[in-house]
Amino acid sequence: MHYVFLALAALASRSLASCAYGTHLSPRAEEGEVPIGNFGYNGATGPTNWLAIDPAANALCATGTRQSPVDMVAGGFPKVAGTAINLQLNDLPDGAEFENLGTTVEVVAENGGTMTIPRVGDFTLQQFHFHLPSEHLDNGTSQAMEMHMVWEGANASVAVLSAYIGLVDQNGAGAGQSVAAGIAGAAAKLRRGRPTKQDRRDLVRQRQAASVTADATAVGEVEAVAAATAAASTAATALLETVLNEVDKISTPGTATKTPALVLSELTALLTAGEFQSYTGSLTTPPCTEGVNWLVSTQKLSIEPSTFVKARNVIGFNARFPQNTLGQTNLLQLSAGTAAPANNAAATEAEAAASSAPAGESDTTTTTTTTSSTSDDSLQDAIAKLVGLVQGVAGSAAGRTSVNRVPLVLVDGK
Repeated sequence: MHYVFLALAALASRSLASCAYGTHLSPRAEEGEVPIGNFGYNGATGPTNWLAIDPAANALCATGTRQSPVDMVAGGFPKVAGTAINLQLNDLPDGAEFENLGTTVEVVAENGGTMTIPRVGDFTLQQFHFHLPSEHLDNGTSQAMEMHMVWEGANASVAVLSAYIGLVDQNGAGAGQSVAAGIAGAAAKLRRGRPTKQDRRDLVRQRQAASVTADATAVGEVEAVAAATAAASTAATALLETVLNEVDKISTPGTATKTPALVLSELTALLTAGEFQSYTGSLTTPPCTEGVNWLVSTQKLSIEPSTFVKARNVIGFNARFPQNTLGQTNLLQLSAGTAAPANNAAATEAEAAASSAPAGESDTTTTTTTTSSTSDDSLQDAIAKLVGLVQGVAGSAAGRTSVNRVPLVLVDGK
C-alpha cells in the first residue's frame, strides 16, 4: 500500500509566513523577499492536515485547547471599552509595502501604531492582513471578510485586533454610521418638544452603543458625537478601499507593491467608539501558537462590492474553520477519537468474514492479514485517524458558509 506524503515533506522546508509574520514568532524575511506560506486552506495542506506538514512545529494545531478562531457568542466574552486600550494609529504618508504571501495579503506597518491592553501590557503594530470570509463568527454568522491587525509587546507577547468587514449594501452606510443615525434620530425626538420617557431611554441606549458619556439632555453634544462617528466610519471604509484596490497588482504569490498614502489615524475613531470582545487564544495559522491576546471589535468596517470581488479574486478562500469552545478538547482529537471505534468494528467484521470463508480463501486471507499487521500497523492507524479527521471536521464546521474537503490521496487506487 503506497501513500503520497513526499509532497508534504517538501512543503515543510519552505518559509511558513504565518499570520504572526513580522513578529518574533515569524520574523520578517530579508528586504525584498516575500515568502510564500507552506500551508493552505484546501486539500492536503488544509487545516485538517496542518499537523502533517510539520508535526513538531504544528502540534498545537491538532492538540491545543485554546485555538482560534471561535464563535464570538454574544455575552460569552469579557468586553473592553474601545477607549480603554489607548489605541493610537499612525498615518503612513509614504504608503506601505503590500505583499502577497500566498496565504493572505498583508500590509507591512511596523511602528504604525501603539495600544495598551489593560492588565496585559503595551503593544506596537507590525502588520495587518485579511481573511475571506471572516474566521471568527459574529454570534454564529460569518462575515464577508475579517481584518487582523497584528501587534507585538515588549515581553514578546502577541496581540491581534480584529474587525469584521461587510459590504456597503450589506452594512448600509457602515456600522459606525448606523450608530450615528440612531443617535441623531433619538436626539431629533427630544428637539420636537414634550419628549416621552421612552424617547429619553432610546437616546441613552443609542449613546451607550457609541460609548458616549454626555448627559442625555445635551442634544448638541450627542449630535456632535454622531457626526464624528459617521466621519470615522467613512474614513475606515476609505482606508480599506485604498489598500484593497491595489490588490490586483500583487495577484501572484510572492509579489509586492507600494500602496498610496494610508491614513490609519482615522480608523482610531471608529474602533474606539465601540467595544472589544477579548479572549486568549491562538494564531489562526500554523504553528497555531497559543497565548495570543485577541480583541474582536464590535464595530464593523465596510467596502464596496466591487472591491470585495477584486480582493476575492486574489485572496480566494483563506479561513480556518471555527475551533472548539476555549479550554475544551481540540476538534481534531475529538474526530480521531470517534474514528477509532469504527475502525475496530471494521477489523472485527473482516476477521469474522475470514473465519467463515472456505479453507483456501481463509488461508490466503490469514496470510494477507498477518503480513499487513506486522508491517503496516502504524501506517494503518495514521490513515484511520486522517479519515476520522475528514469526517469529523465536516460536521464541526457545519455553521460555515464553506467547508474544506480534504481528500486522502492514494496511488493505484489502494
